[in-house]
Amino acid sequence: MKLNELPACPINRKEANRVGRGMASGNGKTSGRGQKGQKSRSGGFHKVGFEGGQMPLQRRIPKRGFNNIFRKEYSLINIEDLEVFDAGSEINLEVLRAKGLVRKDIKAGIKLLGNGSLTKKLSISVDRISKSAQEKVEKAGGTVTLSS
Repeated sequence: MKLNELPACPINRKEANRVGRGMASGNGKTSGRGQKGQKSRSGGFHKVGFEGGQMPLQRRIPKRGFNNIFRKEYSLINIEDLEVFDAGSEINLEVLRAKGLVRKDIKAGIKLLGNGSLTKKLSISVDRISKSAQEKVEKAGGTVTLSS
């Protein structure tokens, strides 16, 4: 027996409500649409947000601000996250990905932020870096190279 050959389970089957089939059906005459008006007629529906000709709420509310379509979103990493690496190791995108510090879907690159402290000498290659992070890396004896 195959899945498509299984008989329908009579317990779970609910018969469709047959509207407009006489008063005994419970939905006869106007078929549950009430009397007159746009909603009672066939094809009498309109798009979401339509308010009967009144200016829709979405268009009445003032718009503010600006969305820059060229904005670059960086994956953020703090200095304290780099403490898991051994002293003298080289850190780049592949290494960070392997450790699970960076997600796979990076859009514009990696930015290193200065939260926390660094005690090891590391060679770091990132796309952006904050001033405080650069100072902490150099203070620990490490180097920073900016790619891109």
